[in-house]
Amino acid sequence: MQTIAIHLAFSSVISMLAGSALGADPIDRTVLPIPEPAVTPITELDARKAKPPARFEVKAPQGAPNVVIVLIDDIGFGHSSAFGGPVNMPNLERMAASGLKYNRFHTTALCSPTRVALLTGRNHHVNNLGAVTELATAFPGNTAVRPKNVTPLAEILRLNGYSTAAFGKSHETPPWEVSVSGPFDHWPTRSGFDKFYGFIGGETNNWVPGIYDGTVRIELPPNPNYHLTNDLANQAISWVSAQQALTPDKPFYLYFAPGGTHAPHHAPKEWIAKYKGKFNQGWDRLREETFARQKALGVIPADTKLTPRPAEIPAWDDMSSDHKRLFERQMETFAGFGEHTDFEVGRLISQLEAIGELDNTLFFYIVGDNGSSAEGGPEGTYNEMMALNGIVGKADQMMDHIDEWGGPTTFPHFAIGWAWAGNTPFQWTKQVASHFGGTRNGMVLRWPKKVKSKGEVRSQFHHVIDVAPTILAAADIPEPKSVDGITQRPMDGVSMLYTVDDAKAKDQRTTQYFEIFGNRGIYHDGWIACTRHSTPWLMVKNPPLTDDVWELYNVDKDFSQANNLAAAEPARLKELQALFTQEAIRNHVYPIDDRRSERFNPAIAGRPDLMGGRKSLTVYPGMTGMMENAFINVKGIHHVITAEIEVADAKASGVIIAQAGYFGGWTVYMKDGKVHHEYNFFALERTNIAAPTALAPGKHTIVYEFIPDSAHPGTGGTSTLTIDGVKVADAHIPKTQPFAFSGDEGADVGLDSETNVSPDYKQGNNAFTGKIVKVTVEQK
Repeated sequence: MQTIAIHLAFSSVISMLAGSALGADPIDRTVLPIPEPAVTPITELDARKAKPPARFEVKAPQGAPNVVIVLIDDIGFGHSSAFGGPVNMPNLERMAASGLKYNRFHTTALCSPTRVALLTGRNHHVNNLGAVTELATAFPGNTAVRPKNVTPLAEILRLNGYSTAAFGKSHETPPWEVSVSGPFDHWPTRSGFDKFYGFIGGETNNWVPGIYDGTVRIELPPNPNYHLTNDLANQAISWVSAQQALTPDKPFYLYFAPGGTHAPHHAPKEWIAKYKGKFNQGWDRLREETFARQKALGVIPADTKLTPRPAEIPAWDDMSSDHKRLFERQMETFAGFGEHTDFEVGRLISQLEAIGELDNTLFFYIVGDNGSSAEGGPEGTYNEMMALNGIVGKADQMMDHIDEWGGPTTFPHFAIGWAWAGNTPFQWTKQVASHFGGTRNGMVLRWPKKVKSKGEVRSQFHHVIDVAPTILAAADIPEPKSVDGITQRPMDGVSMLYTVDDAKAKDQRTTQYFEIFGNRGIYHDGWIACTRHSTPWLMVKNPPLTDDVWELYNVDKDFSQANNLAAAEPARLKELQALFTQEAIRNHVYPIDDRRSERFNPAIAGRPDLMGGRKSLTVYPGMTGMMENAFINVKGIHHVITAEIEVADAKASGVIIAQAGYFGGWTVYMKDGKVHHEYNFFALERTNIAAPTALAPGKHTIVYEFIPDSAHPGTGGTSTLTIDGVKVADAHIPKTQPFAFSGDEGADVGLDSETNVSPDYKQGNNAFTGKIVKVTVEQK
């Protein structure tokens, strides 16, 4: 009897430790993982006479809500209809009508930095992501490697009894870790998410994406009706439905971050058609219209000033009538993409409602990870990879692409005028962290089970780092002091829950720094001091940081940063500059690195790549999806590709090795028995050389050599093809892609995954019909 009593008492302790519904939570959740209780030795010989202890299981605190974060990509404060814009987003409006709009919510002005800040509650440089992962350097604050003392929110929730899943874009993994070799510590599934389905990197082709399920890259079957956002919504709906069906008492955290509306702007034709003719007024007039709607909706104060167009952005009236046709189509496509993205988010919302979980869900709908993007340049581009390589697109190059704009044969981005209009009423755009056009995004918070206010606007100053603390406060989970034995750096964010029932509550975020590519600023007690150092679409050498001119705004009274008070209040400006320096040092912002495209090259940037200085890489059949930081660099340098193959007949065909895809790359392949090499310069110019005769059956050695004209990025060079020691073809490649081939397509052996580099073979049906022994790529 004494043994049974001991075990009954032990069971009670276990139940309490497991977070059962006993009222107050007795668990110490500040140390994670929560340790299992010590097991009391059992002295009873016969199992029939003993009572087993309760199973230890960590459960979320009683009443902890489900959590959903929806993060839209590259959309401005003035784009969505909920915040006065021209892009119809009825599901965002629906959530706002039964929730709250936040009109002074801020991001970092760039993708990866905003995402790590959102997902961890710490500033982006603390996460070592001062820029996107592909531009990582060797300096603290920019290494792209999340420190172990910064545990993501997903891991905190998972260790506190939540199911966790992420769908869509993940742009937080160091690029040299994106391979089968890992390590996988910074992938979503080792960052707290039980489930991940999406893409790793800044962007992907929405028609033919590079998708990972967990850590495995998968090739989707050809489907003419496929669109990534639809696929992501299907996956999210399936996961949350199954999770709640199987474990209805277990809360979930679902992070839904589709690629929309980041370039490439891809949308089904019928969604683009909805906006036909709706943007012929141009970006200047659109900005005025949006400004009027914003005032009518009450999402900006009545005394807000509309900031003027910068001299660097052309006037609509100065555009030719022919070019205006192109620009209108660009914006029609973007708007269709935005509405289509919201539609897919709406399907997820409807399913949450159908399974009875919507009202018990703390739902964040964040309308942008930064301001609208001007990375398309003054006239836009039909191939965004050109812009990312520092090549400014020209409208005359794009006129033939108007009808297909937004479809599978384009990788488009719109002109900077549309980005500026999308950031109404603010100055500037994405990347410009000094001004609200880069950092202020609309946000909707909905949680009807606890938040009773509906359809109202909140104007407290907040930042993405405040989302994680808000979720922990709502779930009654403390911020952990230690995780896996490592003392944690405290979160930089504060909970926003104090705002939900009091529109006039005093701001609890009083200071926040901003910095991206030298564009920087500091907010403190209603004032902002800031300086714009660089321009997103100009890949030029910037002036010295010490020459930057600072501005000063009283943003408690000046919503749009329209009235520069630097000359009137020099003492206050100096104080805020000193505060910026203090915050910059504390958060590892220094030294500031204002370089852009050239940092795509690891050797220039000073970050590691998987080659580790090796000059030669041998690859084998089955090695696919090798991203640029996990593959040997051949861009504009002397290199040799040697393939050892065997063919059974004179009709061998298919890809031996290829890198990237339709929008730029290179390939060695066979067609009708003949060996080819093709260099594809941004789908703009192609250089194809081929053997004059088919290979005889048997073993062969194929050698391709590129000798550059000069040592400069983007140089042309001589292209030579040799088979079994005999030169069979050569040509001159006029120019090469200087810094990057693709943001989402890698190198493949034995086939060309996703899109096809060459039109000589088909997408999805190009596997080599012969045998590949090995392929060696050597830098000379």
